[in-house]
Amino acid sequence: MEVPPPLVLKRPLYVPSKTLMGPGPSNCSQRVLDAMSNPILGHMHPECLQIMDEVKEGIKYIFQTLNDATMCISGSGHSGMEAALCNLIEEGDVVLLGITGVWGHRAGDMARRYGGDVRYVEANFGRSLSLEEIKFAFDTHRPRVFFVAQGDSSTGILQSHLREIGELCRQYECLFVVDLVASLGGTAFPMDEWKVDVAYTGSQKALGGPAGLTPISFSKRALTHIKQRKTKSKVYYFDILLIGQYWGCYGTPRIYHHTISSTLLYGLRESLAHFCAMGLGAVVRRHQECSTRLQLGIEELGLEMFIPREEDRLPTVNTIKIPFGVDWKKVADYAMRKYNLEISGGLGPTVEHVFRIGLMGENATLEKVDMVLSILHEAIQSIKLRSERSKI
Repeated sequence: MEVPPPLVLKRPLYVPSKTLMGPGPSNCSQRVLDAMSNPILGHMHPECLQIMDEVKEGIKYIFQTLNDATMCISGSGHSGMEAALCNLIEEGDVVLLGITGVWGHRAGDMARRYGGDVRYVEANFGRSLSLEEIKFAFDTHRPRVFFVAQGDSSTGILQSHLREIGELCRQYECLFVVDLVASLGGTAFPMDEWKVDVAYTGSQKALGGPAGLTPISFSKRALTHIKQRKTKSKVYYFDILLIGQYWGCYGTPRIYHHTISSTLLYGLRESLAHFCAMGLGAVVRRHQECSTRLQLGIEELGLEMFIPREEDRLPTVNTIKIPFGVDWKKVADYAMRKYNLEISGGLGPTVEHVFRIGLMGENATLEKVDMVLSILHEAIQSIKLRSERSKI
């Protein structure tokens, strides 16, 4: 007996318009949305390869790098983490992970699966790692690979001292991996100057592109290490030597590795073009100005930022303490139901502790900051009032 077609697919597709001001994704511009409506290209068509080359140049600019091994992984930001770790780690390598939230632990889980001897250096709750803590951990563990997130979206922490960590990694002959998924565009990141060996970011946050492609770059030092591995990378799909040939990184004929989404390429290409037209410095300043305005507004509302030190606050994902007695989920539901506005709760160590407000890409404007402050205040007051009435 033939299974009948599902009734749900007889209905027309409906997608509501929402303002995405959580930790990501952010809203795409109309320019990006229009680009993704272009015809599909084959993954080896010369026009598609040309767009890949243009994307590659855009990534080099936003990372401030001249690395030949600059490309995209077909997958979300997690795929960048996987690609970085599975290409660098061999069985028994000591992998040190800086913990400022959930992402260091996630990277540790991945590293262990690739045979890494996983160690941690963990910051105090709500703070970034000090350089002294990192130096002590290096001296104790002598790592082969060190991982840290420049911005941890679960806590809203910005990790400083990356320049000094880069120097430290060279002293210890350690490979330096930096997760930029939440931070790129909101703070400075000169990859080559800071001697970072592998960096990756998300396309769907400050870049304002569609999720599904992860920009990544490997230094010459990292590439040499990978070529000298005793064993092949454990995951064919993430093998950077193969993906790099597809992306035309090594001066060799391009090979088929996988079928890339041309639609996602169009969107990322246009988001990079817009980013480059504005200029890296201007983009960073805009995100920082918006975060400063939000923080001042939070204080005026009588609320409190979760991260006590201003220098530890990530401009793109801002964490605010949930007021005592307020159910964050009800606040978020109110904002979504009445205004189609996304405000998120915490993740990992901050669950039930914070609201997370994203100021990224199209949503990093002073007008959007004022809007989210007004709606957050209205939602909290409404929930408090309902709570008081229920007690009567």
